[in-house]
Amino acid sequence: MNAATKALAVHWLTASGAVFAMLAMLEAIKGDWAAMFVWLIVAFAVDGIDGPLARKYDVKTHAPQFDGVLLDLIIDYLTYVFIPAYALYASGLMDGWSGWVAIIVITFASALYFADTRMKTKDNSFSGFPGCWNMLILVLFALSPPWWACLILIAILAVAMFVPVKFIHPVRTDRWRVVSLPMALAWTVFAGFAAYADFAPAAPVFWGLMVTSLYLLFAGALQQVLHGKDG
Repeated sequence: MNAATKALAVHWLTASGAVFAMLAMLEAIKGDWAAMFVWLIVAFAVDGIDGPLARKYDVKTHAPQFDGVLLDLIIDYLTYVFIPAYALYASGLMDGWSGWVAIIVITFASALYFADTRMKTKDNSFSGFPGCWNMLILVLFALSPPWWACLILIAILAVAMFVPVKFIHPVRTDRWRVVSLPMALAWTVFAGFAAYADFAPAAPVFWGLMVTSLYLLFAGALQQVLHGKDG
């Protein structure tokens, strides 16, 4: 397999996320939230590996006819934002006026954030909450908090998208990657088990999901406190 074919195959892998997004949406329409999140987790896993492969096979040089960054952003918006926001409302976890507010805030703020040219820091972390609503909403499904708690959390994170608070990229942020990458992998496993258990996971899975979620949420801010904005 030559370099061009390998690079093109990476673009195909990235594009497969659109298929998983459609499969997730079909399950969401049926109200099968567990199956929907399983497909979103598959898409999340693909998103975690296509970047390193794109850099390894230098897709910008060997398959420049496709913009891998744009392709990734399109799929991320579907799987990180649009479908999870729909699930938040349609599941009844947040309905009525609070659900409308939540989905409007999530989709509007995320569209702006994904187009923000300042979203990355010098150490390849994110400046502001990176719109990982799929992760948050999966955790909310597992916790089943009252609507007002969901609304407060969504409001805080929506504001956090546009303030200079650092959030790590588990793969690309060098500092603490020896911890961050296993944490992200563990989150994926715990999330899969939680969805498989129809969001009534056993205690080890529940607490594993909570611990890994808190680490991924706050590790960047802690790095910022300890080492500065780009540390």
